[in-house]
Amino acid sequence: MQHISDQIRDILRTALPPAFKTVRWLLSLMIPISLLVTLLQYYGIIGWAAGLLNPVFHLLGLSGECAFVFLTSIFLNIYSAIAVIASLSLSMREITIVALMCLISHNMIIETIIQNKTGSSGLQMVFIRLTSSILAALMLNYLLPAESIKQITHQMIQSNTVTLWVVVEEWGIKMFFLSIKVLVFVSGLMILQKILEKSGIIEIISKVMAPVLKIMGLPFRTSFLWIVANVLGLAYGSAIMIDELEKGKISREENDLLNHHVAVSHSLLEDTLLFMTIGVSAFWITVPRILLAIAVVWLYRIWISLSLKLTLKT
Repeated sequence: MQHISDQIRDILRTALPPAFKTVRWLLSLMIPISLLVTLLQYYGIIGWAAGLLNPVFHLLGLSGECAFVFLTSIFLNIYSAIAVIASLSLSMREITIVALMCLISHNMIIETIIQNKTGSSGLQMVFIRLTSSILAALMLNYLLPAESIKQITHQMIQSNTVTLWVVVEEWGIKMFFLSIKVLVFVSGLMILQKILEKSGIIEIISKVMAPVLKIMGLPFRTSFLWIVANVLGLAYGSAIMIDELEKGKISREENDLLNHHVAVSHSLLEDTLLFMTIGVSAFWITVPRILLAIAVVWLYRIWISLSLKLTLKT
């Protein structure tokens, strides 16, 4: 009994400090960025920017209002994007295409900072996610059967029918509960990681995942982080990613390859289920992401190999 209690204390001692450190870092990003985006939405600036993207979205087979959904997901998250979709009269074809775009490029500011901290170029990650979103939309626009696109009658730029104080107050309440959620999720995940590590389960998971990772072009040691990124996402999984990197359990080069994959395809569980609740087909928002992520990693590996050969020649 004493041995078990010692193990629990050891797990908590090693898991909680890095978890709290990551929580502080995440909230220092989330709170000001979220407030800024809330103000931009309130004053109609995001709606105005979305209007500028109308011509591009028409080329993707989408009505211009889908640009507003996409921009909302980039600056905020999937929940916010779905809330916007619910306020518009879009066809299921449009919702499916823009859902795929949102799943690739959502919460981009915070997630890009996380990926930059874990070994990748922030600009490169932004380029990959935006390019992949457009390619994915073009792919679905070609593959999905045409439907009649419903007329949109909703106002794009938000009319300020509520006061700024009410908006900020609502934002503050949401951020309070989000902060608690971040603390609980990150701490729980770090504790789970230590338990799996000490019990040897991570090593078993890595061996089971090895053949799949080989097809994806990912290193053997990224297996557990791949699972974390796809079950819990980049924000909640960042504590483990940073911890593994700082302790040398994974190199920056290995994590960089993983980042190229998860930049396009992460949160396969929760985010996919959220869109399924509004009728979107899981196939069309899952398979293209995985295929694009695999292609991005292999293209990046080829580019690294060619760059190395050119360097050696010179």
